[in-house]
Amino acid sequence: AGIRLGDCEMTTFSNGEIQINVKESVRGKNVFIIQTGSGPSMNNALMEMLILSYACKTASAARIIAVMPYLPYSRQSRMRKRSSIACKLVAQMMKRSGVGHLITMDLHQKEIQGFFDFPVDNLRASPFLVQYIRDNIPDYRNAVVVARHPGAARRATTYAERLNLAIAVVHGDYRYEEKEHEKDGRDSPPPSASLSPTCPTAPSPFQSPKDLPSVNESAFTYSIYSWEGGKPITSKVKSPDDLGVSSGATGITGVNVVGDVGGRISIIVDDEIDDISDIVSVAETLKERGSYKIYAMATHGIFDDDCLPSLESSPLDEVVVTNTLPVDHLASKCSKIKVVDVSVMLGEAIRRIHNEESMSYLFRDVPPGD
Repeated sequence: AGIRLGDCEMTTFSNGEIQINVKESVRGKNVFIIQTGSGPSMNNALMEMLILSYACKTASAARIIAVMPYLPYSRQSRMRKRSSIACKLVAQMMKRSGVGHLITMDLHQKEIQGFFDFPVDNLRASPFLVQYIRDNIPDYRNAVVVARHPGAARRATTYAERLNLAIAVVHGDYRYEEKEHEKDGRDSPPPSASLSPTCPTAPSPFQSPKDLPSVNESAFTYSIYSWEGGKPITSKVKSPDDLGVSSGATGITGVNVVGDVGGRISIIVDDEIDDISDIVSVAETLKERGSYKIYAMATHGIFDDDCLPSLESSPLDEVVVTNTLPVDHLASKCSKIKVVDVSVMLGEAIRRIHNEESMSYLFRDVPPGD
């Protein structure tokens, strides 16, 4: 029969401040706060959850469990230059607000669980997506599971093993243009990557590239020098262009597919789809390689209205996501977007935590690599 939602009231002031009033007693009770968010309202959704959690904490709730199918800032889980590890900050804010347990689904990196000082149940949507493939793709046995970048190869392997299919990996040369104001000289000295021609009179790898003698670059094999534990590690490349340092291009170039997709169905899998142009680019590459049907599947669909024209004109036949984020309004506008309901798993997780039952049953169909 289910249970009713708790009664609370939220007010937004003219300056954007949020006020939340819990309108019933939560003393000594388990409180489950269900919240997710993406797009322009994500920060507001996060603050609403934190303020409501703190209100329940000050009202003497026994336990506060956050149910966040999509964890905001989960992609910011590692340091890049002077950026911050924002996901760690979110974990600390949740702890201080009173949250003592987190239920989420398919974290961007499983190691994110270590940021939290309380239990985290990272549920998986893959059993639902695997079942969707079996039920809704008639010729799925003639399919190949595609990882759209090398980092998704492990996830693709877990799908392929359960479906008894082959895998393919799309990879390219990632090149980024360094802006002038970002050249702060922190890579020198010593340089993190310096070039020297492999010849008997080669200068020291610690020498600046501008001090190298004038040579015929096409006649030499170049070496990349990097340091690990204070010792130089060398790897061979054919030319400076292979390093991606001379073209000044951005994005992905030289896309290639490892695996046979010709005359087969391609099923692209990943944990989330954010920039639809990346998926469309991969689909176009697979179409050029001879794939006659292309599906894209992910747990989290971070879409907006601007992506619909690109999706409609793309080679993709379907984009399948779960309802960890609200996408039903977009699915009603675009027939290529399909939504898989995972609420039954979240509901069962809530029931088991409230009754202090084991959660292992919810992971029975999940292989170790997923």
